[in-house]
Amino acid sequence: MPLVEINYASHVPHAVLEELAAMLPHAVSVAVECPEEPYDGDLQPGDVDLRFRPRGPFDSTGMDVVVEVRSKYFESRAANRQDRVDALCAAVGDTTGLADVGVYLSLPVAAWAQT
Repeated sequence: MPLVEINYASHVPHAVLEELAAMLPHAVSVAVECPEEPYDGDLQPGDVDLRFRPRGPFDSTGMDVVVEVRSKYFESRAANRQDRVDALCAAVGDTTGLADVGVYLSLPVAAWAQT
């Protein structure tokens, strides 16, 4: 399950955040799809965890939106991670219409359990 944090500036319209909330589960699933965790297009509750965070007064980023994706490491995922993050960044930029967006893809060695 990818964990996705979306940090955004106060000037980002609520409608843009709603669009991100709607598109990110699918876009992130496509970005991290691999043979070990194939994406069948049928997202279920808990498949992608989105966490929206407004930028705080002491945060230093100047970007409009930063999307951080954390998903379990697999060699097949890591082999082309730059292509994956570039495509996801383009999708976020196309959806939001914002000029200053960034996407960070982290693939830690991890384990996940869910009930």
